[in-house]
Amino acid sequence: MIYCVEDEKNIRELVVYTLETSGFSAKGFVDGKELFEALQTEKPSLILLDIMLPGEDGMVILKKIKSSADTKDIPIIMVTAKGSEYDKVMGLEGGADDYITKPFGMMEFIARVKAVLRRNVGAEKENELKEGDLTLLVNEHRVKAAGEEVVLTLKEFELLKYLIENKGIVLSRDRLLEHIWGYDFDGETRTVDVHIRTLRLKLGNCGNMIETVRGVGYRIGGLR
Repeated sequence: MIYCVEDEKNIRELVVYTLETSGFSAKGFVDGKELFEALQTEKPSLILLDIMLPGEDGMVILKKIKSSADTKDIPIIMVTAKGSEYDKVMGLEGGADDYITKPFGMMEFIARVKAVLRRNVGAEKENELKEGDLTLLVNEHRVKAAGEEVVLTLKEFELLKYLIENKGIVLSRDRLLEHIWGYDFDGETRTVDVHIRTLRLKLGNCGNMIETVRGVGYRIGGLR
């Protein structure tokens, strides 16, 4: 579902019609009040937001959306007649994903809508890492092993994440030390072994996925 906040009826109806004929579901709203009422019951995949609106202007609405935990991840395209460089910078720095200046061609408009939606889907996928029965929700720092929540320390989480990101690759102890603990870490490589051991214990049966490659380091997942 795509929301279009536009007080000019002709433009609002044209945008909604164009979106629907392009295969999207869309709803139009006159102002921020109507938008926020709708956001109480539905989270759209994208919001198209005019700046010059009755009541609160688009910049204020943008700030409110991006400052709320419930709505901050909704992508927003500013669609407005205010085309100065200053306005564009303010919109983009305020959290907008794109800025389209009126008048605009509908083909370009749909292409830019699709581009923002693609980027957002990609970001959602990056938040989740999977390997077998292991699932990492990166932004939430959460781990599930065979469907069960597992509590890890920060270093354990970073270690598991790095192994999954490089699945199939043997990572040496030195490389793991450098990436997880940093160049200035003055501990010994045994630190890695200790963390791997506790990580395996916490992951239960999924811990067997972390393979020791004798004399080299550790690997998770099969060879690429």
